[in-house]
Amino acid sequence: MSEQFIPNITTELRKDIVKVPEAIQEASGIIVFGKKIRSIIYTTDIAIIRNTNANAVIAVYPFTPHPAITKSIIEAADIPVFSGVGGGLTQGTRAIYMSLFAEAQGSIGVVLNGPTSASTVQEVCKVVDIPVVSTVTSTYSLIQEKLDSGVKIINISAAEKTPEVVAYFRKMYPDLPIMATGGPTDESIRKTIQAGANAITYTPPSNGELFSKKMDLYRQQEIEKYERLQ
Repeated sequence: MSEQFIPNITTELRKDIVKVPEAIQEASGIIVFGKKIRSIIYTTDIAIIRNTNANAVIAVYPFTPHPAITKSIIEAADIPVFSGVGGGLTQGTRAIYMSLFAEAQGSIGVVLNGPTSASTVQEVCKVVDIPVVSTVTSTYSLIQEKLDSGVKIINISAAEKTPEVVAYFRKMYPDLPIMATGGPTDESIRKTIQAGANAITYTPPSNGELFSKKMDLYRQQEIEKYERLQ
């Protein structure tokens, strides 16, 4: 059997999944508890989470983190979940409790927002036995104190400047695990990887966009069926 041959097993009902761009496979990956993670889908939609070939999920959202949301996502996912636990509006004790809850429910890591204070980072790192991820939004982000407090991975999200920010921190920290947004194209993903990202976060089309394409297909099938009957 050829070494290049990789068996691909699926079913008729599960073949229509959200696939991450192939270019992400060029990333080195980050090994977390023995699992190599290259592609990380950025969504809280459990229907998409359940139907993707991504290696992991990063479940952060622009609201105060709530245990019910974390629990629902982890229960629905069949891949590792990095759970958002606050750090912007949600500081201190609540972020600590959310981190404990996320670990207890099975998260592979917790994600703290950029504004999180070093004291909150330190307390979270004391109480959980999973990687703490700190989000970075620009080259002005001060991360050394957070790394000293126990942060293991940084998550760079700097829009179109992401490759530049990745390159900046990679130069400063040659061995630091970095996940970063890759953008919408293979070209932008490769640029981010070449800048030094180990893993890429991918934002999928929304549920509405995906369903719109399926509805277009259903309408076309109805037209073809009607024309055959005439």
